[in-house]
Formats: sequence, C-alpha cells, structure tokens
Amino acid sequence: MPSIIAQIKNLTKFLNYDIGIDLGTANVRVGIKDIGLVSIEPSVIAINKNTKEVLAVGNDAKEMIGKTPGYVVATRPIRDGVIVDFDTTQAMLKHFIGVALRNIDNNALFAKIRVLIGVPSTITDVEKQAVLDAAIYAGAKEAFVIEEPMAAAIGVGLPINNAQGNMIVDIGGGTTDIAIISLGGILVDKTIKLAGDEMDERILDYIRNIYGLAIGHRTAEKLKIELGNVCEQKLDKTITIHGRDLSTGLPKSVEVTAEHIKKAILPVISQITDAIKEAIEDAPAEIVSDLREFGFIITGGGSQIKCLDNYWEKVIGIPVKRAEEPHISVLKGTLEALKHVDILKRLKESEDMLI
Repeated sequence: MPSIIAQIKNLTKFLNYDIGIDLGTANVRVGIKDIGLVSIEPSVIAINKNTKEVLAVGNDAKEMIGKTPGYVVATRPIRDGVIVDFDTTQAMLKHFIGVALRNIDNNALFAKIRVLIGVPSTITDVEKQAVLDAAIYAGAKEAFVIEEPMAAAIGVGLPINNAQGNMIVDIGGGTTDIAIISLGGILVDKTIKLAGDEMDERILDYIRNIYGLAIGHRTAEKLKIELGNVCEQKLDKTITIHGRDLSTGLPKSVEVTAEHIKKAILPVISQITDAIKEAIEDAPAEIVSDLREFGFIITGGGSQIKCLDNYWEKVIGIPVKRAEEPHISVLKGTLEALKHVDILKRLKESEDMLI
C-alpha cells in the first residue's frame, strides 16, 4: 500500500492552481484561472503589537478599525499601491491564498500554486521583488507581477496588441493609473496618488466643516458609494448618517445630500482630469488621433462615481466608456494573462537580466 506521502504526491499531480491577485490599497481581490473571482476582502490586518500575532485579516480586521485596545493595531500594509510592511503583507497574502483555495477544495492546500499579482506601473525593482518574495513566502511555487494598467486593459478586452492606441484610466483606492497602450506596450504611463481614499478624506473634511460632525472612514466611504456623483442634473438623494457633534461631543444624526458629496469629491476629480489631459498631451500625434476616435475606458472602484463617464466626455472632448464590472478589471486581466505563462516567464527572465 502506498505511503501517505506517496498518496499526497499522486493527488497533487492534478492539483495545480493558477491564482490571480489584485493587490489593492483598499481591497485584495483573488481569483483562480478557469474559475474566476473567489474572494474580495479589505487590505487590512490586525496585529497584537506585543506578541506580533496576527489576530484578524480582511473583513474581520476592518471591523476592528477604530475600536481596538491599545495593544492591537488594525492597519493597511499597502499604501498608495506600495508595500510598506513586508511581514504583514506576507501574512495577508498567505491568508487570502488559503481562503481562495479552501473555497474550492480543501485538498488544494497541498497544490502547486502559481501566482500573478497586479502592481502599479511605477513600482520600483525593489518593491517588485518585495511583492514576489511575499507571494513565495505565502506559499506560491512561482510568482510573477504584471502592471495594473496592462492587466486592467486585458481585463476589459482592449486590443492591446494592435497598432491602435488604447487608453485606460484605472481609479483604485490609493492611486489612479493612466496608461496609453499600443502594440503590447505602454507608451504613456502616469500614476497619481489621488483616488478613492482621497475622496473619502475630502468627504470627512466636508462633513466636519458643513455639518459640524465627526465621522469615521467607513461612513465616508459609504457616502462616496451611495451619493458620489458629478452629474449635471442635481440628484435628489439623501442618506442619514451618525457621528459625534463637534460642539457638544454627543452623538448626532444628520441627513447628507448628494449635492454636498459632489462638492466634496469634485476637487479630486478635477486633479485626475488634469492628469488625464497631461497623459494625452504626452502621446504621439497618431495615437492622439486614435484616442479622438475611440476615446478611453475608465475602470476600478472609483470609476463607479455616478456620471463620471459623461463628465469626462464633456470636459475632455473624447468618448469615454465605463468598463463592465470595473472593480475586478485588474483581476480579470491577471486571470487572462495566466493563460500565457510562457510569455510571463520570458518577460521575467528579460527583467532579471536588466536588474
């Protein structure tokens, strides 16, 4: 009778999983090739400062923000699309990969895992290596990275290998990635540290100044999701929120209008608009001609601001289309790219020779 080890080896011959990860500032999205999305959780981890023990990851950790005792820290180890804490990112990746595999098959925990991670296009070689190392330490046998604008472009179905100029604007949590792509390469690349998180901050400040109310980041995010807009026509929508009255220190409820949230986030949208215009100005003349005809696609969680496509069509003067399922475009692109691992390996070998 075969030994237990032999049985496991026989089993794992058939358990090879290719995992795509969108390692976002706000959320981590995980998918498996030929299966699709299996997990979306906040990029948050809670740690006991004294023992360094990981107490919670993802949704459970996010629930702890603002509510933990002094010895517990609930933190985001990825800021502005960059790993700032390697150890906690490693623990977070290990958790998300494990959850993804358990969702499909408990035996998959013994599988050979190959991982492709979407990273900002402006990431340095050192930061890129930190991402790869974190994936390997988290249990992957092989790990690759792909630039998020390229992954997003693949995910929304742009013809990136054609001579036609294709433009994508990916509005995430910490960064907005703007890229113009042609013949399989990025011609113009612009990343700015203004995106969904900055909109939340502007909403926090606006509610404080206009309503005299202190609210938390989760409430600000809720306001952005439910009321965020740049529509020409006034939206007659309001929601009631709760916070602390700044004058009395006591609990207080107020009704917030969509018009106020529009005013709060518009400065951020205006700065992203300027960055888009600069990217177009940097493009070759023939590519600009393509953009005038085909426009660009907006994707990422921040692209779901109401009327944003219409707003940019009017302000920039070229067609704008919002991607379907914009919050998972990067993930979809990683899963599609995993179908061509031979190309990823060649690209990695070329990069290793340059470093």
